[in-house]
Amino acid sequence: MREGLEKLLAKGQDSAVLRFGLGQACLKDEDYAAAALHLAQAVAQNPQYSAAWKLLGKAQLESGAADARAQAQASWQQGLQVAEQQGDTQTAKELTVFLKRLQKLGASPA
Repeated sequence: MREGLEKLLAKGQDSAVLRFGLGQACLKDEDYAAAALHLAQAVAQNPQYSAAWKLLGKAQLESGAADARAQAQASWQQGLQVAEQQGDTQTAKELTVFLKRLQKLGASPA
């Protein structure tokens, strides 16, 4: 799946949906840095893409970067705001749970 999506991207068929799919595929492959890159591009192209914000936070948290928790927290907070604005209650609930878990891990509030 990932290879096919990368071919589409190479052909210039870039879109938020394509980047989201690539991000999902990279997460599945445990390539967290690549996942974060594609998902960041997805939300840059469509800042209202709440599901992409959710996965971006996951990729950032799993990346192992020094500021991974802060990155994930910022993405999930942005995603929560977007989800609430759009009435995406399921994503909003999930992001609320993720943020609470992150706080229990010792992440400092933004």
